Amino acid sequence: MELLIIACQVENITTRRDRTWKITIGSQEMTPQQAGEIVKLNQESCFVAFKLDAFKKPERAMLENLETELEFKEKPKSQRLRAVLYRLWEKDSKGYDDFTLYYNFRMEKIIEFLKTQLD
Repeated sequence: MELLIIACQVENITTRRDRTWKITIGSQEMTPQQAGEIVKLNQESCFVAFKLDAFKKPERAMLENLETELEFKEKPKSQRLRAVLYRLWEKDSKGYDDFTLYYNFRMEKIIEFLKTQLD
């Protein structure tokens, strides 16, 4: 994918429990091709550049030729599962006021289900 520059506005910034940040961006109208390129990036780790003014040709050239050694660290599967369970608890706590109790209950259900697969 070549460099894609779209005018946008930062609409919301929130912190997450794992100390990462969620940045919500609203864009100007996009062409179908631009929208398609953005859709391809869904759930992908990528890089974003922010600047108040439009990027000039030298800056665009620099960005296009930029190489990075930065690698995204993927969360361990156990952390991902815990995060998903937390979101489920937020949506429907099943009567559990404490997430730890909910987590232990759901994990036990998952373990019991997997144990039935051993027979």
